[in-house]
Amino acid sequence: MDSTDLAYDVFAKQCPSRTTLEHVTGRWGALTLGALHDGTFRFNELRRRVDGVSEKMLSQTLHALERDGLVQRDAQPTNPPRVDYRLTPLGREIAERLLTLIRFVEGSQGDVLKAQESYDEARGGR
Repeated sequence: MDSTDLAYDVFAKQCPSRTTLEHVTGRWGALTLGALHDGTFRFNELRRRVDGVSEKMLSQTLHALERDGLVQRDAQPTNPPRVDYRLTPLGREIAERLLTLIRFVEGSQGDVLKAQESYDEARGGR
């Protein structure tokens, strides 16, 4: 499918793809998808991997990503219950693209820090 055949336009106010883009590119969505690219995680393992996310935010993020078809939730009928999270094929494809961006940002961080320092110095320090 070429871009002229797309039925959705993320730049259009009412396009549902905006919500999906927000779920994917928001801080916790991007980090959760990136973390899940490494494999299957239980909730608390994922919470430790995505350092700084609250239990509530991770739960909301996982629900949104599951609803979007990007994350699969597997609940095992054990005592205590065991719940595992993994990427769906679509989630894996999106995570791979996000990881390219994440690695680029990490690799460029030295330049970003220099730019921030120059910006701050030019404006009287921060």
